[in-house]
Amino acid sequence: MSKRFTLHGFWLSGPTYKVGLMLSLCGEDFAYQSLNLRAGEHKAPAFLAKNRFGQVPVLEDAEAGLALCQSAAILEHLASTLGKFGGAGAADLARAREWMFWDFDRLAGPIYRSRAQRFGIRAFNQPIMEMYWVEGNAALKVLEQALAASDWLAGAHPTIADIDVYGVVAYAPQAGFDLGAYPAISAWMGRMEALPGFIASDGLPKASRP
Repeated sequence: MSKRFTLHGFWLSGPTYKVGLMLSLCGEDFAYQSLNLRAGEHKAPAFLAKNRFGQVPVLEDAEAGLALCQSAAILEHLASTLGKFGGAGAADLARAREWMFWDFDRLAGPIYRSRAQRFGIRAFNQPIMEMYWVEGNAALKVLEQALAASDWLAGAHPTIADIDVYGVVAYAPQAGFDLGAYPAISAWMGRMEALPGFIASDGLPKASRP
């Protein structure tokens, strides 16, 4: 029997991890299609037909007849269709979306790009790397202050905001950021990792699976 969801992505991709984490936390078994980014499979016509931007991840929802791209949009779709991690009401969801937009604007860039530099995927000069270090720590301080005041980012329970932001912060050590300086973030990560169905950032399949 075919599965409702098929995730197309790459196991080292943070945005792919966010979607895989959401599916796992929701208890959804999903098919996985691994893309070789170095070989340009994400730019092939067959993949561009699913995602015009030529990026991972893509989530196919067979029941809804959709192929969705952009991890934040996918998380919102899953929260809506599965009825999980969307918050206790409209206010929680609105706050969750605020955090997701902030994440993209302030947190993800410095951490993901610094990690890519350390992995040899991208090449930035020293002033750019220093800028990312300053910007990344400034964003982590904002997150630290919020989590010092509340267990979760939007409401009394974990939401897609926590999943989205965790999918960036989990890579901060690989990017050279010291999370030991942020005790509230570290405690929040522990709460996330204790959720049923949690998978670590290296827990995505490294090859396609049906």
